[in-house]
Amino acid sequence: MNLQTTFEIHSEARGPHWVAWVSEPGRKDPYRSILLVGASRAEAETRARNWSATLSAQMETSSPSS
Repeated sequence: MNLQTTFEIHSEARGPHWVAWVSEPGRKDPYRSILLVGASRAEAETRARNWSATLSAQMETSSPSS
């Protein structure tokens, strides 16, 4: 995946809670198979956005310097 990839956020209700995940553009499967759980859709999606930001930061720091 290149560093300019923007993750997409997906969510769905599962029983009494919501799950959200990030995926690479054009894909529906959870990146690294990780689901984030929340009591509401907003909570689950907020967790997914925060995780997406963490992933992006990790990818930037782990990329080789030019």
